[in-house]
Parts: sequence; structure tokens; C-alpha cells
Amino acid sequence: MKKEVGHNFLAKLGKKRLRPGGVVATNWLIQQANLVKDSQVLEVACNMCTTSIQLAQQYQCQITGIDMDARALEKAKQNIRDANLEAFIQVQQANAMKLPFENESFDVIINEAMLTMLNPTAKSKAVAEYYRVLKPGGLLLTHDITFTKEHMTELLADLRQTIHIQVEPLPRTQWEQLFYGAGFAKVSHISGAMSLMKPTGLIRDEGLIGAIRIVRNGLKKENRTQFKKMFSFFNTSGKDLQYIAVCSRKND
Repeated sequence: MKKEVGHNFLAKLGKKRLRPGGVVATNWLIQQANLVKDSQVLEVACNMCTTSIQLAQQYQCQITGIDMDARALEKAKQNIRDANLEAFIQVQQANAMKLPFENESFDVIINEAMLTMLNPTAKSKAVAEYYRVLKPGGLLLTHDITFTKEHMTELLADLRQTIHIQVEPLPRTQWEQLFYGAGFAKVSHISGAMSLMKPTGLIRDEGLIGAIRIVRNGLKKENRTQFKKMFSFFNTSGKDLQYIAVCSRKND
């Protein structure tokens, strides 16, 4: 069986919402932003631009999306064209830890399901870059994985083996410390059950038809082993993992 990184595997099956808290967490973040047409938004790790497209459709604001994955960016460009949103969204390949933008360029940065994948040093470096390119009073909106129980070493090892990537999620207090440590003045968050592979979450995030299509694709012979492994993990022992959505405000 070919081992594919979890989010790439789910995207191949047709999943559009590749974030741990799904549409609930993303919508909470968007509600914090108070976006208007003049807002300058940066989406880091935009993947196929699902969130950027949602923002452009709702607010007609200007959005720059960046990602390191060239194939994801090609899919993003096609999605943007299909939605007729080329006037609002531009994408480019770039590294979150060395952003190619001037200081104080953006009103809002949104970064979902990426910081979890970085080691502690890289996390701090990325968040420092976000702080640098945000305007005074700007908002950093992040969406990641967290947990509340102690002694999670074995479960986190199982998570890494299941999704085939060396993720390093943090408990809630350490996520807050990460943002305060970078200089953010106010940090608020919500958290809850991950919806990524739960039946109710699949339907809420993708719609009934979309959820059926994902399951049907997942049960094809070439996908079945990995799909069942991920489905089993996130609906049994993985239930102790949660999403966390965080809004961090830069000083005025």
C-alpha cells in the first residue's frame, strides 16, 4: 500500500474541507475578522483555496494565498478560475517561515492545519513572520489540533503513523503561549471535537452527496486500507484529540 500524507489522501478522495474542526472552526475564525472590501488577507498553506474562495465570495476582499505544494496551487488556480474570482485571489508558492512580503502588509492572516506540522522552532519562526507582516491591530487566525489529557505520547505516535506526517500538536495553554510569546496582545480561542473523519462531520463539511462520494472513493480497493485505518483512528482512540481555533491580535 502506498503511504500518502493524510490531507493529500483525503483530497484525492474528494474532500474539500481538510481542516480538523471543519466548517465550524473556519467560520468562527472568519467571524472574528470583521472583513470588508478593503481588507488585505493572507492565507498561509492555502492548499486548494477553499477558505480563500469562501472569503472572496462573502466579502469581495483582496486575498493572497501561499503554499509550498505546487500541485495544490495548480488545483487552487483552477478552483479560483471556476469560481470567477481571479480579481480577488492571487496565489504563489512561498515559505511561511520566510514570507516574501513587506512589514505590516496585511490586515488578517489565516493559517489552518499547518502549525501542527511544524517542530517548536519552526512554529515560533512562522508565527514571528506572521506578526511581522500584519498591520498594527491585525489579526492572526489559526486552526490546529490540540488535546486536554496528559500522557498523550502513545496517541500522538499513533496519529503520526495514521496520517504519515510528523505532526506536533500542542495542548491549549501552549498554543496560547506560542502567540503571546511572539508579541500578540490578545489571544482567544474555541475548541471541540474534530470533524475530519466523523460521519456527522463529513456530512456537515461536505454535504450528504459529498460525504457519500468520499466514502465510496475511500472504499475502492486501492484506497480501502488507508481509509479504514484513518476512519477507525479518528472515531476511536483519536477522539481524545480536538481542534483549536485561535484569534490573536497584534498591538495597535
